[in-house]
Amino acid sequence: MDADRLRTVVVLAYRIMAYVTGTMLIILCFIGIPLQVFAHDGAVAKIVGAAHGVLYIVYLVVAFVMTRLVRIRTASLTTVLVLAAGTIPVLTFVVERWVTRRFINPAATVGSSGTVTQAAVSQ
Repeated sequence: MDADRLRTVVVLAYRIMAYVTGTMLIILCFIGIPLQVFAHDGAVAKIVGAAHGVLYIVYLVVAFVMTRLVRIRTASLTTVLVLAAGTIPVLTFVVERWVTRRFINPAATVGSSGTVTQAAVSQ
């Protein structure tokens, strides 16, 4: 698999995981926890909390690989922000859009061979 194709697949996986992780966290914080506290029904919080925990681990791996492929420095505030976004409700959506505009689109514009890629042209 060439570098451009790998980057495309990892970026798609990152976007999917950002939205899934963010959605699960919103459900947990705004539905599961209130049901647990006020209705004394912990089922939603237990199930969604466990799902979010597993999905967050997958998100961390995919997000870290994505930061490497779009050349975000490892020990940077940007990488920390991308990785921590899955812990604050709604932040994954905001960070995903910001990272897409600031890092992913420019990385897609110039491929690994130094030429403009077809994926960049279609965006």
